[in-house]
Amino acid sequence: MSPALENWKTSGETMPFGPLEHQVFVLRIGSDQATADRTLLLLHGFPESSYSFHKVIQRLRTRFDRIILFDMLGYGHSDKPIDYSYSLFEQADTALSVWQHWGITGGHLLAHDMGDSVATEILARRELGLLPAWLSDGLLSVTFTNGSIVLDLAQLRITQKLLLSRFGSLMNRITGYRIFCQQVRSAHGNDHLSEEDLSLLWEANSLQRGHRKTYLTIKYLQDRRRFETSRWLPALAHTDLPIHLCWGKDDAVAKVEMAHYLQRNVCQSARLSVMPNVGHFCQLDRPEIWAEQVLGFYESLA
Repeated sequence: MSPALENWKTSGETMPFGPLEHQVFVLRIGSDQATADRTLLLLHGFPESSYSFHKVIQRLRTRFDRIILFDMLGYGHSDKPIDYSYSLFEQADTALSVWQHWGITGGHLLAHDMGDSVATEILARRELGLLPAWLSDGLLSVTFTNGSIVLDLAQLRITQKLLLSRFGSLMNRITGYRIFCQQVRSAHGNDHLSEEDLSLLWEANSLQRGHRKTYLTIKYLQDRRRFETSRWLPALAHTDLPIHLCWGKDDAVAKVEMAHYLQRNVCQSARLSVMPNVGHFCQLDRPEIWAEQVLGFYESLA
């Protein structure tokens, strides 16, 4: 394991989730006594892990006294079981289980890519009055960054389409580092990602042979297709929470038109921050620009 991912792992810990006690990697930064307003809850994307936020943590700590990150099952340092659905509903259950385990009563939610979809499910539960009582301080805001929240507007890469098809397991077996890097660069939309960024994305994805299970983890998009218009977009439209749409303009998959569509047609009161010359993996691409926009939103809530 590379020193960077090894250090990330040793800084965190694991906790059991579910009846089979799958191990979930959690990284807690800051004070356990922080109030909800000073707590930030992060959700990573596909095919990433909590490590994708490593470039922005120090900037986020200037605003938040506690930051909670974790690797969803199937990602990073968490278990990657073969007999698991990897549905957005179960990933939302995992997030809530992590927060309950560590005594979180509320906070600001910030998500990226697939994490956006998990966040919309958590938001839907809030709007339906289904969040647990222990989350007594509730969600205080939700920030979405570069995720396919409106799937019909997403420009999926060819490997994503193949992984979702009946040939998914075969495609998984022939995908190696070179193809992975090509597809990540293609999705990202510019050439700003370094070789180190790509190498660490691949390594985190490959832990416990996770690179052989992406045809399973990508099935979250099937949930997106099924529940987007009936459950998740209505929740986003009806919520009274402050919403931030923070988008890298160069994104080739979740194109910036998606963010404009959301603000125009779904959540008109949302704050929209478009980051020029920033791609899909926005917090890796231009972390200083990303942090400026994200922190600017939180300052506006004060």
